[in-house]
Amino acid sequence: MSFFKSLFSTKPVNSSVRSATDLNRCLTGFDLTMLGVGAIIGAGIFVLTGIAAATQAGPAVVFSYLLAGVACGFSALAYAELASSVGGCGSAYGYAYASLGELIAWVIGWDLLLEYGMDGATVSIGWAGYVQEALRAVGVSLPSVFLNDPFHGGIVNLPAVLIIFALAWVLSIGARESARFNKIIVFIKLTVIALFIAIGLFHFDPAKWSPFLPFGLQGIVNGAGLIFFAYIGFDAVSTAADEAINPQRDLPRGIIASLIICTVIYVIFAALLTGMMYYPELNSSSPVANALIHIGYRFSAEVIALGAIAGLTTVILVMLFGASRIFLAMARDGLLPSYFEKVHEKSQTPRRLIWVLATIMAVTAGFLPINQVANLVNMGTLAAFAVVCSGVIVLRYTKPDMPRSFRTPGAPFVPLIGVLLCVYLMTSLPLITWYSFGVWTIIGVVIYFGYSRFNSLLSKTAFAV
Repeated sequence: MSFFKSLFSTKPVNSSVRSATDLNRCLTGFDLTMLGVGAIIGAGIFVLTGIAAATQAGPAVVFSYLLAGVACGFSALAYAELASSVGGCGSAYGYAYASLGELIAWVIGWDLLLEYGMDGATVSIGWAGYVQEALRAVGVSLPSVFLNDPFHGGIVNLPAVLIIFALAWVLSIGARESARFNKIIVFIKLTVIALFIAIGLFHFDPAKWSPFLPFGLQGIVNGAGLIFFAYIGFDAVSTAADEAINPQRDLPRGIIASLIICTVIYVIFAALLTGMMYYPELNSSSPVANALIHIGYRFSAEVIALGAIAGLTTVILVMLFGASRIFLAMARDGLLPSYFEKVHEKSQTPRRLIWVLATIMAVTAGFLPINQVANLVNMGTLAAFAVVCSGVIVLRYTKPDMPRSFRTPGAPFVPLIGVLLCVYLMTSLPLITWYSFGVWTIIGVVIYFGYSRFNSLLSKTAFAV
């Protein structure tokens, strides 16, 4: 009986948002907002906007971004409440542990491995492609065997491997230095986006928006399911709870502000892109560059490449940052080996975890064909968002007196809407994605019952009782 009780027992609310921690509390509210922007704006704005417009929604892709943004908004409000009350660097994993029990928390943690690990590896491959194009523009060409994995005629995707290890080194130096580096790169990509918007405002043709709904209302939903990949990352702000100077105040602000900023940018960007070039012509790997060339701006390839490289760099950085903090929390709870609990005394970062995760990401990006896993990442993220929204509902009833410096307005109805929207978007994903996600989850459950449940601190306490 105690065994089953341990599976669904919840962990006491983490007090790390209010007490000292062995991680360095050095991040301000602005740092956290830039961390979110760095994670959200990446490949989505330069690639997925055009593909979603051409194949799913047409010019109505602006509403796809709004739908995905609203779905994320409900989840962001839930994240904000739990980040300010439950705390800890475990993000959705920690929130599930405090509200829904250990087994569900493990499954969500396992899903976050898929989200952060695969997203970081996939984005690094895109980064390598943009760098390759930039080098060709200046007359430098690397041997093809070092630009492709063995499944695509090469030996290793070397640029993808190198960028992951380079960013792992940056993260190993310290959280403050990583945040400073992130802000510099975010400024570069926002400058490039601002340049595109300035050009697009003078070349917007309303005739390009006819027809506005070529794929019907369902196209908007399908487009939202596709471009949801572009929003993945705002939850990474919550993984910095143990390094925020004032987490109760700044975590909710960073989560919500980064999501609002990025949604506004995405909608404006999508509106201008589909108004510059007829939507069927945007189905390419570089739709933004093509649109600028179409209106006579030949320098566009170099400028967009710079913005894309900057955007993808910060995404990889934040994915690696978030993954290391989530798995640090899991190791502290005994669900992962205690070896990973170690925090470097000087840098106050989980260096062991950073380098282990970087190695896994690098091997995946360098040697495996993973270009088609975006839908799996979407599935894992939507599942995590749904669980976080559910956590708010459960804790409002099980722990109504728990201190909450931020409260989700309209609870429990707002979080319930968040759950329903996430599930609805999951239904738009292909059936093969559901099968693959099921297999991934089963593997995680096997690992839990084979290792984690025997070593979990909460389970040991339950067995002792």
